[in-house]
Amino acid sequence: MSDLDSGADLTEDSFLPLPYRLTVVVVLGVWLWGINLHVLQNHQIDTPALIHYKPRSSPAYLSVYRFATALSAPVAASFLLSQVTNYGDALLPNATLIILLLALFLVPQRWLFPRTIWPTAGRSRFLTTLRRISIGGLAKAEDGKFGDVLLADALTSYARPLSELYIAFSMMWARQSTKEHVDRSSIIVVPLLIAYPFAIRFRQCIIDSQPYNALKYATAFPAIALSTLMRLENPPFIGHRALANFWLVAGLTNALYSFYWDVARDWDLTLFQPTQRSASDHPYGLRRHRYFETHLYYAMVGVDLLLRFAWALKLSPHLEHFYDIEGGIFLLELLEVFRRFLWVFFRVETEHIRTKYPSDILLGEMGPKFDED
Repeated sequence: MSDLDSGADLTEDSFLPLPYRLTVVVVLGVWLWGINLHVLQNHQIDTPALIHYKPRSSPAYLSVYRFATALSAPVAASFLLSQVTNYGDALLPNATLIILLLALFLVPQRWLFPRTIWPTAGRSRFLTTLRRISIGGLAKAEDGKFGDVLLADALTSYARPLSELYIAFSMMWARQSTKEHVDRSSIIVVPLLIAYPFAIRFRQCIIDSQPYNALKYATAFPAIALSTLMRLENPPFIGHRALANFWLVAGLTNALYSFYWDVARDWDLTLFQPTQRSASDHPYGLRRHRYFETHLYYAMVGVDLLLRFAWALKLSPHLEHFYDIEGGIFLLELLEVFRRFLWVFFRVETEHIRTKYPSDILLGEMGPKFDED
């Protein structure tokens, strides 16, 4: 889940400059997507087919690896140079962030990266999908609806980096050094940016007539609002102690509901289905058709639960010393990207099984619309 921290400062002595942290998170996400595609293909799961994308030449994961390498090279070179010069000033990390964003979105990429690094079709598909989901749009099933869902869900894991991107550019514009003091004082724009990915998925679920799924994303909004109010010196109508209690309820609701949805609906596991948990055709709490080792499902359930709550920890103003000393915000961002990386394996596998074995979809008591993406 996502929200604001308490506004703690992050200094050069404690961690990397903000632009480097953002570039690491973005580039890592590209590498992990390539690994997702590679591992799933090795397990005979055709992810490009599920999102209705046909690579024109080499396997899709090779194109992603090449693109990730092209993004990693300038970031690594910039970081090594900054070490040699002892960071010098903020210009080097700032320039690295700008170059990365230009490479990803702004510069016509056929000029920057030839087809051998990232085929034109892949770039065009990504940008087209991003444009469509940016307003909560959703493609039809035959046009790659599942790809829209995957990308929009991934954006919810990048809600914090999205807000920090605004912070970084605001500080650059104000000629503030992004290596010494991170200004997180905004109580309007930053909360809106954090809420934006959840609003995208909320609208997609409404368009797709999935009210219970929409409710999952809606539970993030109270946590964001309450956390923002907790940063005010004198919040209106209510004291800090009451706000903290309400925030705790909101955070627990979002984390538990999201965990339930991951296990029971995104992965179609039977852990929360009493009549199916001990069925003879599958291990306890799992399902009949599986493409991974049995122990990996149990491990993923435990990891998902822990990381759902870990992602909620940064909402607490009582942990500001952790943010300041240990680079806690960056650590939690990396953990959430890692959780999303693991989530993709089981979500794509589930979609493959739903396509190949439609009779095995767990409809539950809320009907088929509750389970579809």
